Amino acid sequence: MDADVLVVGAGLAGLRCAQTLQDAGLAVLVLEAADAVGGRIRTDRVDGFLVDRGFQLLNPAYPAVRRWIDVDALGLQGFGAGVAAVTDEGRVALGHPLRAPRLAPSTVRTALGRPAEVAAVLRWAAPLARPRRHTSLSRVLSERDDVTRGEALDRAGVDGVLRRVVDRFFAGVLLEDDGSTADRFALLLTWMFARGVPSLPAAGMQALPEQVAATLGDRVLLGRRVERVGATSVTATDRTWSARRVVVATGGPEARHLAGVEAPATKGVVTAWWSAPEAPATDLLHVDARREVHGPLVNTAVVSRAAPTYAPPGRHLVQGSALLGPGRGVDEPAMRRHAGDLLGVDPGGWEVVAVHEVPDALPAQPAPYSARRPVLVGDLVVCGDHRDTGSIQGALVSGQRAAVAVLDTLR
Repeated sequence: MDADVLVVGAGLAGLRCAQTLQDAGLAVLVLEAADAVGGRIRTDRVDGFLVDRGFQLLNPAYPAVRRWIDVDALGLQGFGAGVAAVTDEGRVALGHPLRAPRLAPSTVRTALGRPAEVAAVLRWAAPLARPRRHTSLSRVLSERDDVTRGEALDRAGVDGVLRRVVDRFFAGVLLEDDGSTADRFALLLTWMFARGVPSLPAAGMQALPEQVAATLGDRVLLGRRVERVGATSVTATDRTWSARRVVVATGGPEARHLAGVEAPATKGVVTAWWSAPEAPATDLLHVDARREVHGPLVNTAVVSRAAPTYAPPGRHLVQGSALLGPGRGVDEPAMRRHAGDLLGVDPGGWEVVAVHEVPDALPAQPAPYSARRPVLVGDLVVCGDHRDTGSIQGALVSGQRAAVAVLDTLR
């Protein structure tokens, strides 16, 4: 027997599962097909720039992050607590009233000019304002109608400029622009955004899984592509491994192939990264909130303004992200023009650093909403954000749930 537990996949879910099992005194081996840990969280170094595979951010307000990650060691660099939008009437910047006081004048002007729109947004977000001394947020959300985000915003009467800002912001977060995500999940993310500022680690997003993997020492084996799994064995390209239990900790499509589990559909994204000699002094995410969107991007940002470690001295790093899917091609020049338009600059001098296509970036979270799917599937234990919420929080929590399930079955 090679280990007490074999974990297939060294993404956040698999790493957290292995860490918990190791802390419980079990011998664990993690088999990873790629040449580095992290799964979909990867950072490339290109000509002095840090470019993540897909524009990803870490919200330090996630409970699982606060509990199991040494956040201080990551050296987080925060984005502005707000969003900048290009509208048909001009540019507006909206921010959290407490976390972004410099955006207060613009936020107040926008609100005063659209009182009905503001009232509608507040109606939609009303569950987040309910006192929770004796009632959890999940309980509050469970009492809300289980409909899509689009349906909930329609019911609340959210429209106009603020509706377009909300829709276009969520398009980049949820990787959908049709309002199909469960409203309960959208509200849960809104609550997290209100409590924490999305940030980037000083060494790139991959520093997050690397921190967890470091606690496992040499128990993570890279370059081991698994072809078949059983209740007590794993067959990889080089050999067959045996254990008392097997955990499949891959993404949804791979889990479907290896373990035969039902997994939600996935959402895709393409992110282009550009080197710019000059860039506007803004650390906000920028979206297109015009009635007719002028390009393919769901958002753009001058990443180096928020995270200076992502660019070498004298240069700036700009990202632009667009949705992938049927009928959606990758047009880097169009993405570049749209990014310049949203930032209000001429992108003619920008140079391409990298373009990353991530077809399975996020599991879909449709209505009716299921926050947790079983981790025990027949003789196997399965984890990943497709078993929980589609987020870093969900990946960590699912890994912890899988570890608990393994410990329970071994007892």
